[in-house]
Amino acid sequence: MAEKEVKLMKGNEVIAHAAVRHGCDGYFGYPITPQSEVMETLMELKPWESTGMVVLQAESEVSSINMVYGGAATGKMVMTSSSSPGVSLMSEGLSYLAACELPCLVVNCQRGGPGLGTIQPSQGDYFQACKGGGHGDYHLLVLAPASVQEMYDFVGLGFDLAFKHRIPVMLLADGAIGQMMEKVVMSPQKPRRTKEQIAEQCGDWAACGKGGRKSRNIATSLFLQSDELEELNDRLQAKYRVIEQSEVRYEEFMCDDADYILVAFGSSARICSATVEMAREEGIKLGLLRPITLYPFPYEPLKQMAERGVKGFMSVELNAGQMVEDVRLAIEGKAPVTHYGRTGGVIFNPESVLEALKSKLLK
Repeated sequence: MAEKEVKLMKGNEVIAHAAVRHGCDGYFGYPITPQSEVMETLMELKPWESTGMVVLQAESEVSSINMVYGGAATGKMVMTSSSSPGVSLMSEGLSYLAACELPCLVVNCQRGGPGLGTIQPSQGDYFQACKGGGHGDYHLLVLAPASVQEMYDFVGLGFDLAFKHRIPVMLLADGAIGQMMEKVVMSPQKPRRTKEQIAEQCGDWAACGKGGRKSRNIATSLFLQSDELEELNDRLQAKYRVIEQSEVRYEEFMCDDADYILVAFGSSARICSATVEMAREEGIKLGLLRPITLYPFPYEPLKQMAERGVKGFMSVELNAGQMVEDVRLAIEGKAPVTHYGRTGGVIFNPESVLEALKSKLLK
């Protein structure tokens, strides 16, 4: 395999290439539109022949997330991918992974819902991804790519963050980015870690051999004594506070002198960047803040914008209004906050976003 390649590829396809090139040990998944190309591409690449990576189609999403659970418990670099209803089936396993503090990567290429819905793009899984999704007090670290290149880059970043903080990481994309084609620069191949390297990196928690320790590592989320479970929860909450301080990522576009700010992630942010340029041509000082991490959310940058005098904020999402709640929490009532979105897989255009801004904030 070439050390570095530039190709025109689909977002779903580059997920597979990125997994192989980053040294992933195993992929366990189940096909569901609009992300099925992830597994299909892995089957075409046959990484079990070149790197020894395991690629397995499980019998269901429930099985695939529990295979990820098992692989992650041994310190292996493992992942899965699915779309909205499939991720719903994985929610119990995600809660287990979070409780056991196991690193892994989960890709959600969102489609319209609720229910089976449509195979068209949506951002209706924001609550599911950022507010837990399964039972108990836990978080996933959530990355939101806005381009095919970021689909590639965030696989490596996701694994790095997962092992840095021992936390499941979700790459929250949507059908538009998963299916669109763009030029992608692919990084050099990384070798998979050896058993010795895994033991050195993960030996204090993973089931990767006793390695001279007095006791064995056991991955479990079962704590029948309330004080022991509270101790786990306290440790998790302390970890989340560290992540909230150290891992916030966002991008600003024409925000320095903006009177109004759009807040959008993923494919919605791509559309809103054109809205900003259209508004500027009409003399409206509009800017865009794009959260790259949805959890941890960039509360502080938005709060600072409100404190310096931004007149209003509009959360633009392909849903009925989900991220807007976090925008309101950030602004703390210092400026008006409204929402514009479409549901069911209908995608808005830059013109409709600008009209919504005029009717909701400039009236």
